[in-house]
Amino acid sequence: MSEPTTAPISAVQPLTAPSEEERMFQAAAREFAEKEVGPHVEEMDREGVFKHELIENFFAQGFMGIEVPETYGGSGGTFFMSMLAIEEFSRVDASAGVVVDVQNTLVNNAVMRWGTEQQKKTFLPKLTRDTVGAYALSEPNAGSDAFALEARAKEDGDHYVLNGRKLWITNAKEAGLYIVFATLNRELGYKGITAFLVERSAPGFSVGKKEDKLGIRASSTCELILEDCRVPKANVLGEAGKGYKVAIETLNEGRIGIGAQMVGVARGALEHAIHYAAERKQFGKPIAEFQAIQFQLARLATEVEAARLMTYNAARMKDSRVPFVKEAAMAKYFCSQVAERVASECVEVYGGYGFTKDYPAEKYLRDSKIGKIYEGTSFMQLQTIAKLIIGRS
Repeated sequence: MSEPTTAPISAVQPLTAPSEEERMFQAAAREFAEKEVGPHVEEMDREGVFKHELIENFFAQGFMGIEVPETYGGSGGTFFMSMLAIEEFSRVDASAGVVVDVQNTLVNNAVMRWGTEQQKKTFLPKLTRDTVGAYALSEPNAGSDAFALEARAKEDGDHYVLNGRKLWITNAKEAGLYIVFATLNRELGYKGITAFLVERSAPGFSVGKKEDKLGIRASSTCELILEDCRVPKANVLGEAGKGYKVAIETLNEGRIGIGAQMVGVARGALEHAIHYAAERKQFGKPIAEFQAIQFQLARLATEVEAARLMTYNAARMKDSRVPFVKEAAMAKYFCSQVAERVASECVEVYGGYGFTKDYPAEKYLRDSKIGKIYEGTSFMQLQTIAKLIIGRS
């Protein structure tokens, strides 16, 4: 039999456990999430508003600039450390995990990678000190077909003038800086797309309605409105017409962050279910003593661990500067599948109580659903994986 000619489905990569420094950082993130975020989770979910004081504390504790070099006011950490923080925050509240994720994996990373030195000096200290960032790619008619953009950018002296709408923009309500994608010439297709650093104070820029969502309710998701919005040419991120590279390569990294979010959600749901099973008694003994429940929890724990290792591996690969696109897509796809399945079965462990808002199980299930949708649907991840394992464009 001849050897296969397609690319291998998986290559063995070193799965390095967190170092002592990373474990200490993870423990600090876990403690902060439990003590500072935990008491407000129910209220924030009910009201659909993220507490501003918490975001201020995120900045004060260095969670909003984990990977940013100390030269620009950041913590000088690694991408892997960002994943640890996102996981721990999401374990307590997925909305908190989203705030930290978008800031670190999308906005900060895009400015660090594509920004000019002047842009880095101008914006990174703000992003690590007090300015929330948002990533504005999606539009009403540009979702999975991300480059079907209708937002326009037109040159006007030393400025560009932007017109259009952006939809489903995470962190939009709290943000002070937005990475906005618009096209210079739609006839050029993806080659006309350009990324702009747009400050909230820019003339012609406004934030529209906040969406009323199923899950991650405290995380703001809003429309952005561009009406003759004037942006200095100095605020072009990367090169004019090369915004598609900024978008694609940043989202590749962001998908690992979604994996970390979903691992955190799955962990949180499972830990609550295990605790409940140890306390809930039926037929004279805790339900955790019934083999059916034991096997159910054991299977879910195995899936969570597998998802966690996939995410950690993809993050290590990114830090090691080796190709990681396939592993990132796999992590996002698998972790979102696991999170929804785990959260759903944990509702069943609670029985009727799991279907009520008096217990945390139903919130984890609501929060898990978004993992299959944003930053590339599950189908888009499967398409990416298939292309890379088969070797076809």
